[in-house]
Amino acid sequence: MKRSDLDDDNILALFEELANNLGIQIRYEHVKKESSFYPGGFCRVRGESMIIINSKATTDDKIQILARSMKSFDLSQVFIKPALREFLSVDME
Repeated sequence: MKRSDLDDDNILALFEELANNLGIQIRYEHVKKESSFYPGGFCRVRGESMIIINSKATTDDKIQILARSMKSFDLSQVFIKPALREFLSVDME
């Protein structure tokens, strides 16, 4: 995945800001799935968009989860800082 000149902490902060601007709650919690590590993901709880991220996830995992979650929204009419838009434009595996 292509990365801009920003470090991972700045990319993470930009994703958190974008989610906040879109009204998507991000929750960092200890998550277990069948006794193994699960990094988290996007969900809807009582109609509210939410991204739950394992608090033990690496910064890269957090970025990946947020990027995948954001790609499920139509962001074409939303202002996104160029470095983040560049990051989102790259196909993710």
